[in-house]
Amino acid sequence: MSQPMTNNEVEEFVLECARASTHTSKDIIQSLWSGYGKIERWRLSGSEYKQIITKQVIPEVGDHPRGWNTDLSHQRKLKSYQVETNWYESIRNRDEPLLARTPYCLGTKKVGDQVLLVLEDLDASGFAGRRSLISRSEWQACVRWLASFHLENMNQSTEGLWESGTYWHLQTRPDELARLDDASLREAASAIDQKLNNVKYQTLVHGDAKLANFCFNEEGTEVAAVDFQYIGGGCGMKDLAYFVGSCFRDEDAEEIEQEALDFYFSQIRELVKNEDLQISADELEADWRPLYRVAWVDFHRFMKGWSPGHWKLSDYSERITSQVIESLIV
Repeated sequence: MSQPMTNNEVEEFVLECARASTHTSKDIIQSLWSGYGKIERWRLSGSEYKQIITKQVIPEVGDHPRGWNTDLSHQRKLKSYQVETNWYESIRNRDEPLLARTPYCLGTKKVGDQVLLVLEDLDASGFAGRRSLISRSEWQACVRWLASFHLENMNQSTEGLWESGTYWHLQTRPDELARLDDASLREAASAIDQKLNNVKYQTLVHGDAKLANFCFNEEGTEVAAVDFQYIGGGCGMKDLAYFVGSCFRDEDAEEIEQEALDFYFSQIRELVKNEDLQISADELEADWRPLYRVAWVDFHRFMKGWSPGHWKLSDYSERITSQVIESLIV
């Protein structure tokens, strides 16, 4: 493993990216999952950016919160940070403004498995809100972001990203599949995965579109999203089902399902019309809408192997799992 970047090297790179004369202070916002690094806020002088965010990855095999501390897990995390870096580098080179708001990337640096991202501070840009409970207008703002993200990334290359997006997809989770004690779900896992992959309309999915990764404006009407470690190819229903599951429990998730789907595809139609996109909203909906519950069950498969007894393993999830498996047999 290469030597960690020194504090001076990190500071020089940050000041260079932000075109700042010096930094006045910095604070650790949070540590990365399993002790792989840290996210910091820097306050600057002599720059158009009063403050910026750095995400610094210094890989080490730490203790996983649920005991999944394997070489496969370690390599998956390492790749995820490289993928996120590749993503930020790719959107810096796009000619058109992004429909889905993300932090602007000031610069990236890779040293071996180490990564340093210098990013816009969304708090300073008016997206300082975080939510643990969510209103109707707020979840709709997140779903609007997902629709925008999926449309603007339709048929984008997955080069440098995950070929199949999300952190739970089958190819990267053999250990959890082997541990799964639901025989019928284990046997159906490959067919569920294939059904999600074999769609006509391929886009990029965020891959970890939970409520915690959305930053809200003061009114709660607009959002920006962060954390692109698991961005990759796939069907947009993966993100939508996962997002709804991050906001609502059991009967609430079931109750909101149709409304969330209706709103998502209404936003697709509006965006296709307003942005004059060469895509059939009707065909896209016909391709994707039936896969919402399949995507839900795909995540349920992962959760049931990863953390048996987790609160997300609800009666609703079990019921639609049986329905999806039965539909695959017919």
